[in-house]
Amino acid sequence: MSLRVSALGELAAQLSDAEFDLIARWEQVNTWFQNWAERPGLRMNLRHHLLELPNDQADAVIRRSRETTTHFAWCLRDRPDEPFTFWLNEYKQQRDWRTGYADSIHNHRYHFCTTILRGGYLHERYTATINPTTEMIGSTELRLSTPCPVGATESLLASDFHRIPRATDGTMTFLVKSREVMPWSLSFDPETQEGHKHVPVETRLEHLANRL
Repeated sequence: MSLRVSALGELAAQLSDAEFDLIARWEQVNTWFQNWAERPGLRMNLRHHLLELPNDQADAVIRRSRETTTHFAWCLRDRPDEPFTFWLNEYKQQRDWRTGYADSIHNHRYHFCTTILRGGYLHERYTATINPTTEMIGSTELRLSTPCPVGATESLLASDFHRIPRATDGTMTFLVKSREVMPWSLSFDPETQEGHKHVPVETRLEHLANRL
């Protein structure tokens, strides 16, 4: 079997065949992901995957993908019957970043594993104190700062808080994400000391008419 054909498919098959809840045992997902990410030629494999996408699948990738203030998030795979999704993050040039996303201290609604395919970034992990009244971040403390080059892998749970303050121009990462663990995520601006709660727009439709 060709590596070019099987890289994404093999990871998807391994995750789909797991005889346990991926969310409950994300450390095992991380072990599998690290082994998968070490395979030679992964970046070239993903390049060929994109080049060989049929038009309908390429259109589906475009529809699922989105732009953030710091990067383009390309959704390579999202099937309703699978407990995971695959993404390719294409970071913008640092001069084009706007504050409020990767460069803020934040968590996610899902667990994820990631590997750097090109470039690199500085990755910071934080301890966050949540205000019980507002349910938002009240303060943070830096606990680990790690330069991450090509080939580096990371795993974060939905409860983990992190930040990417800078990335080399041209940085690209591949991610496997779990399904939603929490209904919202939180962010904290280290400069203004302001916290925010982020609720996905798709969950707000049922309330839309009542707000008109």
